[in-house]
Amino acid sequence: MGESRGMKQAAVVFGALALGWMAIELAFKPFLDKARAAMNKSDPSRDPDDVDVVEAPKDVAADKESSSFDSDADAPAT
Repeated sequence: MGESRGMKQAAVVFGALALGWMAIELAFKPFLDKARAAMNKSDPSRDPDDVDVVEAPKDVAADKESSSFDSDADAPAT
């Protein structure tokens, strides 16, 4: 009789753990999906510490220079 009580208790504990796991999966689904997608995209053979600093493309650097504030434009013409 003691063994069946132990089996019932184990089944209840297992069911509670399964229900808790499902509740966490449903509650944090968007975050878990993003994290799993990021892990799937990652390359384990790439070491970010070994990557050299990459210079900005020339067209981006030219756009920044052309859009910089020109102090002479606001000065009155003499």
